Amino acid sequence: MDLPRAELRGPDGDAIRLRPKTFGLLNLLAGNAGRVVTKQEIMDVVWPNVHVGDDSLFQCIRELRTALGDDQRQLIKLVSGQGYLFTAAVSTDPATMGAQSPLSANVPPAKASGTSEAAPRWPSGSRRLAAVAVGCAIAVAAFVTTMVRPGVFRSTPPIIAVMPIVAADGDSEAIAMASNVTQRLADGLAKIETIRVSAPSIAALGPRPAQADFAVQGELRKSERSWDVRARMTRIATGEIVWTAPVSIMLEETDVPMQLSRLAAGIGHPLAVRIGELLDANTPIHGTSAVIEQATASIMQTSRDRFETAQAILVKALTDDPDNVDIAVSLAALQLRGIQMVWYSPADGAAARASARATLEHALRVKPDSIPALEAYCRFLSATTAFVESLVACAKTLSLDPWDGMALYHIGLAQIQLGRFEDALASFQQADRFNTPEVSRWTWLLGAGWADVLMERNEDAVPWLQRSIAITPASGRSYMLLAVAYLRLGRLDEAKATMAKGLAMRPGSTAANVRVPTNAGETGEAYRQQSEKILQQMVELGLPEG
Repeated sequence: MDLPRAELRGPDGDAIRLRPKTFGLLNLLAGNAGRVVTKQEIMDVVWPNVHVGDDSLFQCIRELRTALGDDQRQLIKLVSGQGYLFTAAVSTDPATMGAQSPLSANVPPAKASGTSEAAPRWPSGSRRLAAVAVGCAIAVAAFVTTMVRPGVFRSTPPIIAVMPIVAADGDSEAIAMASNVTQRLADGLAKIETIRVSAPSIAALGPRPAQADFAVQGELRKSERSWDVRARMTRIATGEIVWTAPVSIMLEETDVPMQLSRLAAGIGHPLAVRIGELLDANTPIHGTSAVIEQATASIMQTSRDRFETAQAILVKALTDDPDNVDIAVSLAALQLRGIQMVWYSPADGAAARASARATLEHALRVKPDSIPALEAYCRFLSATTAFVESLVACAKTLSLDPWDGMALYHIGLAQIQLGRFEDALASFQQADRFNTPEVSRWTWLLGAGWADVLMERNEDAVPWLQRSIAITPASGRSYMLLAVAYLRLGRLDEAKATMAKGLAMRPGSTAANVRVPTNAGETGEAYRQQSEKILQQMVELGLPEG
């Protein structure tokens, strides 16, 4: 752990990327190795004077375990009801010592385990952590993101004041609903690393609205069939409305807790995207949207010729403007689609994969906090079976948009491959509670059904899979998983009929090409065993073997 450079490095010397808060948490845990650090201590040191929920802490813990190769949770242990225990041996390199940072000032330094000449002893679960140098720390508080105003760059994060959502009808039910949505929205926005949040319920922890840069407001109404919110964000200095959106949640489809989650997410998701745009210091070149639209138009009908035309348009545009993140994201997404549709030869496919990855990584160097670039990178890593890396990229996406259902979906996919089925189901269920963006909701419904089938909770799997199919029947895989669930429940006729529908949706399917791609170095044994069992049951129901 190189504190002056704010880097965690593996045994090979390569940097392992960590978000500032995650790095700060590692510094705190390593500085207190062998002692349980309470959740309150962590909150006070890593998030001083900021209102955040437990999700922010859990996300940092997940990222640290991934970075340290702590799949078995032996380096960072949860001590139930108390806090977290860092069990790795810690030694201090005097060359890295220096002044304390705000993160380390309030905690005692770690005790050296032996002399500086002695090699530290590491638990067998640690694959990447070579040494932890504790004493000085990076001033994480100095890591800031600029906020763009006409001609002005801020050196501190902008302040968003979340004003009480007003119940337009004034009855007690609407007032309670509006208050709860306001609190949930404020809690979610407080997880975004690049802003500060002030809200009525946490006024003591933040500035007054008059001191804020932007104010978020809204009005809530209840009709016979839905809750409806009209929300807006205003630049306080000028009164300019910089974002507005309507949100509607149908009453008969959800219970009250789900309505609250979806109302807050329905406001929060597009608002987070808009905040990301306002934080972006680079203005796209004139004509960028037209280039992307032209390329998209060329690929609306899926054919190899149209794919090649779209790719040529985007390659030329990116060559002309290599730092244009919007074009880079579009090109990488197109190349990933070409890989998945097998529109490349094997050699060209490998080159396209390398090109797409390099394109996205360059885009993230240009704009490290670009939500579209992070989403694309998260999706690319998941689709190309780099599951551990995808967990980190998707978690970074959630640090900028906590309601991003697609990021949660890809986290769930990685957790499935790693054999963490319960965690995966929780990720998919969280995505379902948010339901943003709605266009993608069939994916996390399918994911939840898949996780339940893997855990042999077949009765629970059926409604998830049925709901996914009801939204889009285009994926034969949904039918095939549902057929397996029916078979296990003793509903043989339904199982065979459902498998037949799946095969009709995906003609030419076999056990070989239905198998989900895995990564030998990362895929868990539990997943491999359960997947083979599911595949054999699909074959029993009529899926051709070869």
